[in-house]
Amino acid sequence: MTEQSNHTILEVSDLTMQFGGIRALDKLNIRVGQGEIAALIGPNGAGKTTFFNCLTGIYKPTSGHLLLTPTGKSSKRLNGLKPNQVTEQGLARTFQNIRLFPDMSVLENVMIGCHCRTKARVLGAIFRDKRTIKEEKEVVARSFALLEKVGLAELANEFAKNLPYGAQRRLEIARALATDPALLLLDEPAAGMNPQETVELDALITEIRDDGISILLIEHDMKLVMSLSDHIFVMDYGKKIAEGTPNEVRNNPEVIRAYLGEDIEPM
Repeated sequence: MTEQSNHTILEVSDLTMQFGGIRALDKLNIRVGQGEIAALIGPNGAGKTTFFNCLTGIYKPTSGHLLLTPTGKSSKRLNGLKPNQVTEQGLARTFQNIRLFPDMSVLENVMIGCHCRTKARVLGAIFRDKRTIKEEKEVVARSFALLEKVGLAELANEFAKNLPYGAQRRLEIARALATDPALLLLDEPAAGMNPQETVELDALITEIRDDGISILLIEHDMKLVMSLSDHIFVMDYGKKIAEGTPNEVRNNPEVIRAYLGEDIEPM
């Protein structure tokens, strides 16, 4: 874990999401620092995935502000952007329910993630000019390098649907990294993984952060959260009820109450 950065890469202010009479998010305020691994935890139904959907343009928030500020770049308001536009600004995500292209190869799945950064257009694809061919070779090389990073290079030509569950999760991370994000959102990346796969995931997430990519993850595996996170936000019923270091959160009575439903002395 690292000390919290002075540079804020993500600033969420008073974020509210209303579905009819249900307020899924209620004036949520969250700040993620550059170079941080931050975690968002809370009971099922707390609003965590709804928050990710608001950040990535899947939902249009009822009110509030979403501001992304990659290092060295100007701030960009994410409100009102479509998912592909959010990705272009430097924010990528994985999903709680894996969303791969099952009948495409492992390599092709990653290559798709690269396309938001390519410059070739329809005419280039048709006439196959030198610049387009060069760019395609660069996409293949970058995609293969990302597969090496996540430990899937030997399966590059396998259909995505044939991968074991844990490998599919790593493939989704590789595809997200292919978009060249400044901030990576991971929605329950350890779900369905065995203990050894979880240990490998811990190392991979740390390596991604060390490469200069900030991370915000939703996760129910508390051992993973506590070992990885620099800062933790806790949600319950759409509200932030606590935040702090892993040790501060672990001993917060409000957090214990939210998870266990009763008053318990701090650990």
